[in-house]
Amino acid sequence: MRRRLGGIVVLLVLAMLFFLPWWTLFASGVHWPFPVFLAGTVVFASWLVSFPFLMAAGHGHRRADRAARIADSTLGAVWVLFTWSALGDLVHLVLLGLGVSGAEPARSIAVAVAVVSAGLLAWGHHEAMRVPRVKRLDVHVPRLGAGLNGTRVVVLADTHFGPIDRAHWSARVAEAVNALDADVVVHAGDIADGTPAQRREQSAPLGTIRSRLAKVYVTGNHEYFGEAQGWLDRMAELGWEPLHNRHVVVERGGDLLVLAGVDDVTAESSGLAGHRANLLGALAGADPDRPVLLVAHQPKYVGQAAAAGIDLQISGHTHGGQIWPFNFLVRIDQPVVHGLSRHGERTQLYTSRGTGFWGPPFRVFAPSEITLLTLRPGGGPAASEPNGDTASDSTDSADSTAGTGIDGT
Repeated sequence: MRRRLGGIVVLLVLAMLFFLPWWTLFASGVHWPFPVFLAGTVVFASWLVSFPFLMAAGHGHRRADRAARIADSTLGAVWVLFTWSALGDLVHLVLLGLGVSGAEPARSIAVAVAVVSAGLLAWGHHEAMRVPRVKRLDVHVPRLGAGLNGTRVVVLADTHFGPIDRAHWSARVAEAVNALDADVVVHAGDIADGTPAQRREQSAPLGTIRSRLAKVYVTGNHEYFGEAQGWLDRMAELGWEPLHNRHVVVERGGDLLVLAGVDDVTAESSGLAGHRANLLGALAGADPDRPVLLVAHQPKYVGQAAAAGIDLQISGHTHGGQIWPFNFLVRIDQPVVHGLSRHGERTQLYTSRGTGFWGPPFRVFAPSEITLLTLRPGGGPAASEPNGDTASDSTDSADSTAGTGIDGT
């Protein structure tokens, strides 16, 4: 019964997502010529009927990449159309309340919704497919030893190698990371949608990434839709340290930093033996007097991190919302959507908007990022409230950084 109710809710949501744009563009008093109305109705009806089958073929047992590409693009397009149709309908209601009615204002709103949506989708696709800009941020960690001052931590998250072949993009991301001269490189999970065998070429450039001290990786929730253990093995094969509820210790300038990682919070429900978020296991044997950088895929793990006195947690998962205004829905599930925030007396959390994208190949008002965190000892500027960044934050183009080998900070 619960499964049937869930299916009914999904169908109702899908129907609303497709119905509202159709209504705004073709039926809300616009009075287009009948051939235009018929063509629009056929297009939206075909979209709605085919979408569940394409999603099942693309993301179900078959994992057909072509079907997934069409389904994912459809989902992104209809979400943008739904959002701006809702805003357009609000404008229409205001005009009706002011006594402005007729086909002309309704048509103007319909055309505006179509033009704005098309523009945002074109721009959002460019933003999704480009090499992310480099976001730079100083993070002050009170327990950090003087020898660790200036430690450069580069963060990747949510690369989501998937149905669109982004092997070339992956290679350019690796070049951009290498240009940042990192001490530590972190991949905070959701490496791919699919198995290591399916995404072997796309993930291969991760093996070319360089760091002085360590390259560490934790699983995200999407690894548990495929082969989580396979991805841990694949990253080890590429020269990364999989932090599968464990830690490593790095030294710089005579001072030590604990790099710990936990499985994603969904790991235990996956039924995969030995997989669950286990912070006690990750910290077992670590010196409690040393500062700890914890990698946990989802920001909501920060409650456990704060209770354990972690100094800095690095997370991804949210994509910054990816396509506005989805960030408001993300905020229901996660304490932070992006940026640096403080939790409890000691713990800071940095939440990346992610390096790639999930599903729909669009990013609207939620740019991707490669993040360079420079660790500093002492209190420094206080971390802002969730979703804000400190005044020392700056963003540069990855294209201008890659290939120079020189950092501008």
